[in-house]
Amino acid sequence: MNKYTLLTVLLLAPLSALHAADAPAKPNIIFILADDLAQGDLGCYGQKLIKTPNLDRMAAEGTRYTQAYSGTSVCAPSRTSLLTGLHMGHAPVRSNRGFQVENSPFGGGELPLPATTLTVAQLLKQQGYATACMGKWGMGQFDTTGSPLKKGFDHFFGYNSQVHAHSYFPTNLFCDDQRVELPENANGAKKTYAQNLIQKDVLGWVRRQQERPFFLFYAVTLPHGPCDIDELGEYAQRAGWTPRQQTYAAMVSRLDADVGALLALLKELKLDTSTLVMLAGDNGSSFNAQSEVGKFFDQSMGGKLRGFKRSMYEGGLRQAALARWPGVVPAGRVSDEPWAFWDFLPTAAELTGAKLPAGFQPDGYSLVSFLKGGSAPKRDYFYWELHEGTTGSIQGLRLGDWKAVKNFTDVPTELYDLSKDSGETTNLAAQYPELVAKAEKLMSSARMDNTNFPWRMRSEVKTAAAKAKKKAAGKKRAGE
Repeated sequence: MNKYTLLTVLLLAPLSALHAADAPAKPNIIFILADDLAQGDLGCYGQKLIKTPNLDRMAAEGTRYTQAYSGTSVCAPSRTSLLTGLHMGHAPVRSNRGFQVENSPFGGGELPLPATTLTVAQLLKQQGYATACMGKWGMGQFDTTGSPLKKGFDHFFGYNSQVHAHSYFPTNLFCDDQRVELPENANGAKKTYAQNLIQKDVLGWVRRQQERPFFLFYAVTLPHGPCDIDELGEYAQRAGWTPRQQTYAAMVSRLDADVGALLALLKELKLDTSTLVMLAGDNGSSFNAQSEVGKFFDQSMGGKLRGFKRSMYEGGLRQAALARWPGVVPAGRVSDEPWAFWDFLPTAAELTGAKLPAGFQPDGYSLVSFLKGGSAPKRDYFYWELHEGTTGSIQGLRLGDWKAVKNFTDVPTELYDLSKDSGETTNLAAQYPELVAKAEKLMSSARMDNTNFPWRMRSEVKTAAAKAKKKAAGKKRAGE
């Protein structure tokens, strides 16, 4: 070794040791899931009318993703995919299916996660992490196998069912499995805004986690309907805006402010550089692109994304998504490479050194290298399905830049080239029958049947809808 090499080693050794000391062996992980947030709602994606300075700053200080995909296009199954590492072909929950335990003191809920289904929280809890979920759960009431307290979370605060979360001024919330009564909201009164209490609980919990690594799943209900908020703020003065437009904008800005407060707290507690924060919408917007809200705020971004919630088009699946971790996630990066919610569990496992149980094979891939500035993991395809009463059984599959959509099992498959047509305006199925055949074969092989979600054809849905309409008309006549 010559003297110049020796000098270089001596100079770099303490610097390397310093960086090694700074890098946390087990980083804190926060995933913020915004309910029904459209990609086009945020300033960093081009929104001009709604103010989102904190999320725009988060994007500037981290990485913004233009092709991040949700688990599917409605709440419960999308959350299931995020927490379990499974896409819709293997996930145990594939629609917003109601579920009621007889004589339950907690009321109705959704189809619960099975006892045998592994979640990110269970995996990280085994690694010594403190774990919490605040906001909306929607994957099983407290007296079912899907309770958040049985799926790896030490603490829960908020709404445990989706129906419960349809009120921003509820008469109760839950702290763990105990009711928190809000009698001041009885009889339609609007005294206490639930998000105020949820945000307070989030900040208080994070303050108490300075001595051990933590995982926070912050499942914010904003800006899901109904459009309701305690203060319109600057939007009260927007001339020409409808009340609904004012309220929706205020809800998105409230989400922005609460995320900003959480990021500020991490800095205050000096946890900033040891915490990965990710944010995404759980599915597409609630609003049609031509609706009062969708059109006014240009949620489709000039037709760049087709469709919305409950569809297999990009507007229902492609999400606003940000990641921030100072010194680790590159600042100011914008990535067009695709990833999906089912990548989160293997990502968390690699970040924390957690070992997956023998025999468990997630559908996702670790994003650790991608988050740090590398390329997204290579994969054969992305797969989605959904089984809602209004849509029947629908499927979507992305194969490279090709996107196949099957609206019901008894209709022809559509095919789009996303590299030239992200708005999915030109169906190329007739020009590329071999690609359609390949996509249909993958749609079949990518999934396992689930008796809770039988295939429903378009004809069945239409027949059921006609019967329901006839029944409702009969009841109306009887009432008259």
